Amino acid sequence: MQIYLLRHGIAEDAGPGQPDAGRKLTSEGKEKLRHVLQRAGAAGVRPTLIVSSPLRRALETAAIAAAVLEYKGKILECRALLPEASPYDLWEEIRRNGAEQATLLAGHEPQMSSMAAFLLSGPALQVEMKKAALLRIDCDRLGREPKGVLKWMLTPAVCE
Repeated sequence: MQIYLLRHGIAEDAGPGQPDAGRKLTSEGKEKLRHVLQRAGAAGVRPTLIVSSPLRRALETAAIAAAVLEYKGKILECRALLPEASPYDLWEEIRRNGAEQATLLAGHEPQMSSMAAFLLSGPALQVEMKKAALLRIDCDRLGREPKGVLKWMLTPAVCE
């Protein structure tokens, strides 16, 4: 199974009284995200499932990923992709959808970095997920503990 971790693009700052959940992507954030996703698409990335955090900036990120990567399915929302969620809860969500060949997860920090370390069986592993970064980890089994292999990471700086 291919697992793609996609951190949301650059989002607007929260205005006075604006909830964090409502922050949307900036034009620059959308542009950088498209660069990364176009490079991934050119390399053959085609998710069979896209799952997103319910926060607006992640949902917008997932929608852009779906368009650029020619995903025709429904984007699923999942609370296990909220910034403070446990990697264990997200792993259980992935296991529930285990028949998928390539799952793209659109979320936030610090959860994306924590999930990368968790999938790679290295809880102390430090992974820096820049905004709009896309990371691929392959897992050959869906047991209680993942055993993933890092394949690559794309960042906006690499894709410009």
